[in-house]
Amino acid sequence: MKERLLFSGVGGQGVLTGANILAKTFLTEGKKVLMSEVHGMAQRGGSVICTVCVGDVYSPLIADGGADVIVSMEPVEALRYIKKLKRDGVIITDINPVIPPNVSIGESKYPDPEEVFKELSSRGKLIKIDALDIAKKSGNAITKNVVMLGALAGMDLLPIGKEKILESVKNNIPEKYVEMNERAFNMGLKAVKV
Repeated sequence: MKERLLFSGVGGQGVLTGANILAKTFLTEGKKVLMSEVHGMAQRGGSVICTVCVGDVYSPLIADGGADVIVSMEPVEALRYIKKLKRDGVIITDINPVIPPNVSIGESKYPDPEEVFKELSSRGKLIKIDALDIAKKSGNAITKNVVMLGALAGMDLLPIGKEKILESVKNNIPEKYVEMNERAFNMGLKAVKV
């Protein structure tokens, strides 16, 4: 068994935390896990990518065409790493763009989100959710990464149960935020259920 997951987004969106929680879930289930992270130049706002490789693996790196799933907190960040997705892979992305500073000051233009989604859907099974709205409804926008974990769990793509991932969320979040994050996880899970 091999599972290769790629988390992407920008600094400050909880990409590392989300990937860490998932990796710890696999560890508590006795699975072999390797993880890597790459930060952009900026602590906040720069591109961030994490990989979680599970099973009979010897590197945390994912070759082009090797990822089973891309979980992205931002649409263009999913597109940035789309070459890592295998042919029949799954992309789960938040629909809300994060406008970079160079776009804000008029030096560049953010791509049309519909064109981004069109390209993503041509490369794999695309699941779009409004994770930011769900996170706000759960109590705080900062829970968007946990909403995305809930959505990932709801897709039944992993060899571990939803309850194990939720348990790991609870074990890795400060106690005073557990209830809000549990709500975010369950709302993310329901967002992808038909």
